Amino acid sequence: MPINIDRNLSEPLGGLEWLAKQAVEGFITGMHKSPFHGFSVEFAEHRLYNTGDSLRHLDWKLLARTDKMFLKRYEEETNLRCQLVLDISPSMRFPLRSKSILENKLSFSIFASAILLELFKRQRDAVGLCLFDDHIVEQTKASTSPAHAQRLYAILESLLEGAEAINNPVQSKLEETLHQLAEEMPRRSLVVIFSDMLDLSGDAEAVYAALQHLRFNKHEVVIFHVIDEQTEAFLNLENRPYTFIDPETNQEIRLNPCSVKEQYQSKWIEWKNNWKLKCQQFQIDWMDVDIRHGYQEIMLKYLLKRQKMC
Repeated sequence: MPINIDRNLSEPLGGLEWLAKQAVEGFITGMHKSPFHGFSVEFAEHRLYNTGDSLRHLDWKLLARTDKMFLKRYEEETNLRCQLVLDISPSMRFPLRSKSILENKLSFSIFASAILLELFKRQRDAVGLCLFDDHIVEQTKASTSPAHAQRLYAILESLLEGAEAINNPVQSKLEETLHQLAEEMPRRSLVVIFSDMLDLSGDAEAVYAALQHLRFNKHEVVIFHVIDEQTEAFLNLENRPYTFIDPETNQEIRLNPCSVKEQYQSKWIEWKNNWKLKCQQFQIDWMDVDIRHGYQEIMLKYLLKRQKMC
């Protein structure tokens, strides 16, 4: 039976909105700042009068005070282009569903993306979707049309049906995906990434460079770091031997997690702090996500945080 995602997932968020923190380029009038100056909406700055300019926007009060002629410039408001980027590699299908864990990392990301899709649709913002593992599996350009939104819902629902199945092991290649997105998105956009950020290439600098590429092209980037904190960050497991299987390589290792817990947590903290430091340097939002807290709670927390930043 096909799975249908509730189109009212964002109702618990009330009237909260997602406002762009930087100027965006769009094609219809909306609620976000545009980098293009026009003569509408909100005052931005003055510029000196040049011979032949219309006197319509002359600041007469400033002329009276300074005896100099300045024109008022205004900032237009426009809509936002958002690309939702979902890591669908095998590591995102952890953990298996249980009484304490209702979603794995992938299904959590799907529902959170559906909330944003509904939110942006309500704001008349353009949304696109990108799914990747070792390559870009599916990519749609950003659009505001109702038919496009229905297509994105259908893609997410289809993905949700197989969210617990691990097919052939493939390794996530975040670096290549981000470089491709940076090249293919021509306008200043918002890029929202849902991933556990477990790129097994071992070349963290290459991934950092890909994020820099997005920022260099004037895109705003938000990373939702999606994990099951109890097991992946704290290694809180029973004191007994386990066989750990890497779903992206099928490599196995058998050990008692309690014997390496302290060392593991130290490495995890170091890895995560490096990521946060780089994101801070690149002016990228990093949001810690524990799937046990629920997608609506996490998205509400982030939108409230974002309102204070904008």
